[in-house]
Amino acid sequence: MTNRDSFKTTWGFILAGVGSAVGCGNIWRFPIMVSRYGGLTYIIPYLIFVVLVANSGIMEEFALGRSAKAGPIEAFGSCTKRAGKGEGLGSAIGIVPVLGSLGLAIGYTCVFGWIVKYAFMAITGKLFAIGPDMDALGYTFGVETAAPFSNNNWIIIAAVLALLIMIFGVSKGIETANKVLMPALFALLLGLAIYIATLPGAADGYKYILSIDPKGLADPNTWIYAFGMAFFSLSVAGNGSVIYGSYLNDDEDIPFSAVRVAVFDTMASLLATCVILPAMAAGGISCDSSGPGLIFIYLANVMNSMPGGKIVGILFFVLFVFAALSSIINMYEVSVAFLEGKLKLKRFLATAVAIIVGAVVAIFIQGIASDWMDVVNNYICPLGALLAAIMFFWVSGDEFALTEVNKGARKPRGKGFIILGKYVFCIASIVALVAGVLLGGIG
Repeated sequence: MTNRDSFKTTWGFILAGVGSAVGCGNIWRFPIMVSRYGGLTYIIPYLIFVVLVANSGIMEEFALGRSAKAGPIEAFGSCTKRAGKGEGLGSAIGIVPVLGSLGLAIGYTCVFGWIVKYAFMAITGKLFAIGPDMDALGYTFGVETAAPFSNNNWIIIAAVLALLIMIFGVSKGIETANKVLMPALFALLLGLAIYIATLPGAADGYKYILSIDPKGLADPNTWIYAFGMAFFSLSVAGNGSVIYGSYLNDDEDIPFSAVRVAVFDTMASLLATCVILPAMAAGGISCDSSGPGLIFIYLANVMNSMPGGKIVGILFFVLFVFAALSSIINMYEVSVAFLEGKLKLKRFLATAVAIIVGAVVAIFIQGIASDWMDVVNNYICPLGALLAAIMFFWVSGDEFALTEVNKGARKPRGKGFIILGKYVFCIASIVALVAGVLLGGIG
């Protein structure tokens, strides 16, 4: 494409990268996993894998996208062409992460619709009119929100919100939106964490977060699930980070940006945990009560009974909207870039086609949204990430990998980057993929 749009500032790109990573995984899934596996027992392995992914997978995908100035299909094709195996082979393989990104976007559209509905219920007071009644809240979520064809209107509204940002392109749409959404999200999270800390009983939540179970640390499943969470949370799947990287200039410092994306993403996960688990403790709910209803049922129950709960609920679900919106626009951007590049559609038409298709499919899969997301997360995304790493490190070669990641870098990476990405990250990605098959989930 000529006159291809791009990110205009380093921090604009970093915030967009943070926006693509910070989403339901941080605000919803991570606290569930900390709840299930027990505080630091889970957090310690997670932090170790964040360091690994930040210094290999994220950098590699940003650099791969930048090298091709295109999405996964063209980027993979350029790798196989460079290796003398023809562009067609890589382009065909690149379809896998594109389909994975679209699948994620469709499933996320369902979840985003749930979140938008709850934010509206919080703002209008309907959520709090239910009161601290777990059965009523469970019915609201399970029957009125997450059942087949139960949330059509909210899914459409969620899709329109994404469309309104994405039609303006990368610099004026995605970059500008994330410059507002991400600081607002962190401010809200920090404010809520400070308020929750003042509530009687909240200290038990912090005790749980800081607890360590030696048996849990010795359990391989804890480490496998922690890697899966880091994998998913940091948006490494051979698609979203590749497409954002394709909008970078050659003077962008990829190692600098990748590490900061990982730092802010992890901060969001930890802040969300310091909001949700202490709030549960303050509400008299056991901190090990994990599951999909953690936010939509358990946390809503706590909010309905705590002092200032209405304001807390409004702020929480609004920030949840911010997190989901920033992630979903990244997921759809892969398909939009494909339609712009391959079919030569204008930005508005490409965005409208991608989001309309996603919203229509999302309406039809509402009853199986959880299973849909499991299939995409457990199989397609790890496979896409592995394929991207193979293309970058193995097919293109060490010299190419170092040259591309070090363009614009103030502190160039050396052979350690190759070893970490070529061997440690690739092997870990294979383990994640196998774990997804054998365990039915990696995060």
